[in-house]
Amino acid sequence: MKKTEKMTIDIWSDIMCPFCYIGKRNLENALAKFEHQNNVELVWHSFQLDPNLPQQTSSLNPYEYLAERKGISVQQSKELHDYVIAMAKEVGLNYHYEKAKIVNSFDAHRLIQLAKHFKLGNEAEELLFKAYFIEGKDLGNSETLKEIGKEIGISNAELQNLFSKNAYHDEVINDFNQAIKLKITGVPYFLINKKYSISGAQPSRQFLDVLHKAYKDWEKSENQ
Repeated sequence: MKKTEKMTIDIWSDIMCPFCYIGKRNLENALAKFEHQNNVELVWHSFQLDPNLPQQTSSLNPYEYLAERKGISVQQSKELHDYVIAMAKEVGLNYHYEKAKIVNSFDAHRLIQLAKHFKLGNEAEELLFKAYFIEGKDLGNSETLKEIGKEIGISNAELQNLFSKNAYHDEVINDFNQAIKLKITGVPYFLINKKYSISGAQPSRQFLDVLHKAYKDWEKSENQ
């Protein structure tokens, strides 16, 4: 039987989740070594670590925000952030938390859903992660999100429609509900071939091991 589809990797993430960006890189590094990478499709899904954040950009910096949310000191928060910064550097990412702006990520997720409609989900995720963790852009600002959308090739008309009509709201909520059904409580969460799950920013070798196992299953089902 001729293969008509690709093996899917469904990924739940939040663009304000530092481990999600690191996990993305680890997966990409694994795929670069995977001989069947052209038969793999990444499908990104929305998830919010803190859905209660206001739409307006917070006056708190990331260190103060985490300290307040976790009930720890700002110094402890900085130490946790330093650990994540070091972890990110190992995969070539230079996080700049001193520039990051805390804001509700729901509108950014709507942009991701629009991008997915044009098969540009992976490109949207990459630029949104970069915008938040490296460039310090305000992802609660619709003009900032429109610029990111234009950069990946989405038309101005589509972007205007996205923000004037609250489009793709339901698609974001559907992803949230799917996560609840799958009992996903933290991200990143990777579901490979609808069967094998990986939670967290695991090393590339772990992704590669699961990719080989999942692909054998997928090939077998495709040839039945």
